[in-house]
Amino acid sequence: MTDMRDILQAASLLARHIPPTPMWSYPVLNAAAGAELWVKHENTQPIGAFKVRGGLTLLATMTDRDRGVVAYSTGNHAQSVAYAARMFGTPCAIVMPENPNPAKVAAVEALGATVVVGGATMVEAADVARAEADRLGRRLISPADEPEIIAGVGTLYLEILLQRPDLDAIVVPVGSGTGAAAACLVARALAPGCRVIGVQSAAAPAAHDSWRLGEMVLRPMKTRVDGLATGSAYALPQRVMRDLLTDFLLVTDEEIRAAQRLMLTHAHTLAEGAGAAALAGVLNRRAEFAGTKVAIVVSGGNAGPAELAALLQPQHA
Repeated sequence: MTDMRDILQAASLLARHIPPTPMWSYPVLNAAAGAELWVKHENTQPIGAFKVRGGLTLLATMTDRDRGVVAYSTGNHAQSVAYAARMFGTPCAIVMPENPNPAKVAAVEALGATVVVGGATMVEAADVARAEADRLGRRLISPADEPEIIAGVGTLYLEILLQRPDLDAIVVPVGSGTGAAAACLVARALAPGCRVIGVQSAAAPAAHDSWRLGEMVLRPMKTRVDGLATGSAYALPQRVMRDLLTDFLLVTDEEIRAAQRLMLTHAHTLAEGAGAAALAGVLNRRAEFAGTKVAIVVSGGNAGPAELAALLQPQHA
């Protein structure tokens, strides 16, 4: 299980590779939300998402990385592992489900990884990845059940609470749950009075429902928000979240899209859907957050062409 010592070690390690990301408060956004929001800009990472922290930490601490790695993902986890593998000269293959987004394939291949297309869903892609790792004698990297990934992601919340130790809450988008789990561990150590609240799409509520029920469940994945599109929960993040997460909210895809537009107009920030979910959660519970100091994590900025086109469509009253 990851603890604060692991997160501090990850921070020391990552300092050699990536700088801290900015965190700003925007008065016009605060006025719209009725709260003092601190926006953590993980969309400025070299792959455009927070997950690079976990990928770099895992590869840096892997003693046999020359043998190579295999991961399975449709998006930011894939780029995270591919980016880290390129940095450390590690052979890397990424398995994506059938009919992958060509832009995401191109992004992963540009980082030097091999893309293998297989499986109709992420669950099936995981099986293909497992077989590929066995065939090549490489390490299989889970999207979430890796202590090193949670330690690396924890550095994001270390940065937040070192800059703003007086926060009332941190609101975290949840796909696999690594971010929420990491936030819980750091808040417990540095700011035990700071609430940690997860936000997920109601159209893909596997992590939320698993947390509420206290058992791992599968759920339909109908969201259009790529970064939140997980149909299953992951054991390691769930274990941490069950002990330490304050609350877990569901928001609609429409609320997320509205929050993306608000990030564009009020915070000059391009957030992918998952990156706007935390703001959507605050706006959904406006009365609960009124007058408080809240960090919201823009987990990524990798909005695809269709997503951008929808964001820029004129809004009718």
